[in-house]
Amino acid sequence: MIFSSTLFIFFFLPAVLLTYFAVPVKCKNFVLLFFSLIFYAWGEPVYILIMLFSIVFNYADGLMIERFRSKDRCGAAKAALIFSITVNLGILGFFKYTDFFIENINALTGLGLSPVNIALPIGISFYTFQTLSYTIDIYRRDISAQKNIISFGAYVAMFPQLIAGPIVQYKDIETQLISRRVTANEFCYGIKRFVSGLAKKVLLANNIGLLWEQITGSSLSTLSASEAWLGAVAFSFQIFFDFSGYSDMAIGLGEMFGFRFKENFNYPYCSKSITEFWRRWHISLSTWFKEYVYVPLGGNRKGFRRQLFNILIVWSLTGFWHGASWNFVIWGLYFGILLIIEKSFLLKHLSSHNILSHIYTLILVIISWVIFAFEDISDVVMYLKAMFGLNGTGIFSSQAFYYLCANAVLLIACVLFSINLFKSINFHSKTTAFVYAAKAVKVALYAAVFFIIVAFLVGDTYNPFLYFRF
Repeated sequence: MIFSSTLFIFFFLPAVLLTYFAVPVKCKNFVLLFFSLIFYAWGEPVYILIMLFSIVFNYADGLMIERFRSKDRCGAAKAALIFSITVNLGILGFFKYTDFFIENINALTGLGLSPVNIALPIGISFYTFQTLSYTIDIYRRDISAQKNIISFGAYVAMFPQLIAGPIVQYKDIETQLISRRVTANEFCYGIKRFVSGLAKKVLLANNIGLLWEQITGSSLSTLSASEAWLGAVAFSFQIFFDFSGYSDMAIGLGEMFGFRFKENFNYPYCSKSITEFWRRWHISLSTWFKEYVYVPLGGNRKGFRRQLFNILIVWSLTGFWHGASWNFVIWGLYFGILLIIEKSFLLKHLSSHNILSHIYTLILVIISWVIFAFEDISDVVMYLKAMFGLNGTGIFSSQAFYYLCANAVLLIACVLFSINLFKSINFHSKTTAFVYAAKAVKVALYAAVFFIIVAFLVGDTYNPFLYFRF
């Protein structure tokens, strides 16, 4: 699917754009839907049937909920909503969690049930959450049901953010699906965001990911503490630039077609608390769980103890959403417990210690990515023991020094591009010639970066998208 996605971007995208801008306004959503389905079918020819079912089912269910609501048949509307939630989560659960439950049933009972070994449809976690938010918002009367199935299909299957998010709620682009425009400045901004995201992915995430692969490719039990920390830092950068890079590409592509997707990352590694980190990391997922799980559970409206319980439930589900493995559940609980500790007493103390609070946050986040990275819990324990020098191999090693020297420039680049240093740099001048010169230099820079990216893609075989598996 990585290869097919790259082919689509470089060979089909020009055709999509040319067709999209050539057709009348009333046909644009059809063009988006048509090419989005081709994009999905390129890598998932069978599972496109699941996508089509999701479009038709949720379109019909949304109309049903709205009709019942308009006639004040609240019980019927609620039943239709429950039916929608059951079917959507049922499909997600079957494909994503069946083998997980079979494995755990076998471990508890010794029944020896055979796993189904069924492949996970790419992006199903993302578009399932989008369709769920759609039917829930209709039930809440926050939006009106979409009457045009083509427009609704374009929303569900829209290729810029289909595979790995961000999770786009229907209410955020409801009016854009009906009417949108693209100015030259907006189109150029879209290209800039797309190239920036692709650079994050290809030049930073892929290359720093190789360091992580090298360090974890040997025996985890023989790692020194310095090697283990260097590897964990490398993976922290890889997952950030991988996912935020894809989000930037999605936002950029959306701009080219007239859609304004909300930001999904806001320099999370600048955070000074875990609470702040989750306001900056994967913002669309955090928002989704807040609006559709945390608030319906009672949020902070039913007392402090209930609030802490709600946080634990939300983060258990957040972890489980990421994957059918116990390490993801533990990862979610890990953050849930940290957030509870901060809500209880720690948060008020962190605000007065900027540097210490930043170090505290980074250390805990880096540890969390170790839990996230290894599905085998024994590997998590072994790696954490190495990080804290508990495996008997020592703190420093010549291998760690070699890795550090060999990747020093890359690590510095990752640090610089993970903070808002470059975003805050602006050149102001009243001289027209200077403004045009600055724009010309910027265009040349982005063009050069793009050609470097193409060269890397052609010659590089290591090109994983970490969030495709979700």
